[in-house]
Amino acid sequence: MSLSETTVPRQHAFTGPALPQLAEPSHAERIRTLMSLTSVATLSTLSRKHPGFPFGSLMPFALDSFGQPLFLISNMAMHTQNLKADARCSLFVGQAGAEGDALGTARATLIGNAEPVPENDVSDARKRYLARHENRRYWVDFSDFSFFRLQPIDLYYVGGFGVMGWVEAQDYKHAAPDPLAEAAPSILTHINADHVDAMILLARSHAGIDATEATMTSVDRLGFSLRLKTTDGVKVLASTSSERSLLRKTLVRCSSRWYVKPRH
Repeated sequence: MSLSETTVPRQHAFTGPALPQLAEPSHAERIRTLMSLTSVATLSTLSRKHPGFPFGSLMPFALDSFGQPLFLISNMAMHTQNLKADARCSLFVGQAGAEGDALGTARATLIGNAEPVPENDVSDARKRYLARHENRRYWVDFSDFSFFRLQPIDLYYVGGFGVMGWVEAQDYKHAAPDPLAEAAPSILTHINADHVDAMILLARSHAGIDATEATMTSVDRLGFSLRLKTTDGVKVLASTSSERSLLRKTLVRCSSRWYVKPRH
């Protein structure tokens, strides 16, 4: 087993020796994952009443097959009137249910044009939207409601302190959500509740770190990260790409404990 150890830097911009480069999901994949786990965001349109100023609205959304947001909006809504006058907008999506410092959580901004969904795509948009927002079934067919689709031209991702960057629209379109995304919270809860001793043993036997406390902080298709407390301070132990098969076998073996109800 090959693991990589780093000591957590305390400054915002780390200027010490270069840390090992581990295989990680791309920013495009992280945004697709974030979008798949979130169903409400903030839509900013260009105000008709105050030209040039953004107008923010709470916006439930679903996704089409390319990850493009779908909105069900009323003709009476101010954001709809704004979009009909100028299709340019942005959608800010934050990490749902995140705890702790909000600035340390994942978020993304999608910049693009939101326009009515073509008639031949409405049936698919309706199906996808109601799968996420069942209670909208009561007014989805009202004549003054219609579906709009945001087609991103650029995206910006922030994954926490010091993790950020622009993402090309085509890269986002062809990315896919992490397959462990929905199960990850259950995995982390289970491991951190029942297997702290095993994580401490893992750190000692495979990385030579004597930890007094251990927490699994993240898990995805490429591996996992442990936050370890030692007498020398806090360290991070991250699995490399060589751990994929081990992680996969472990998850398969324990999948019955980490069952997550599928989303319809």
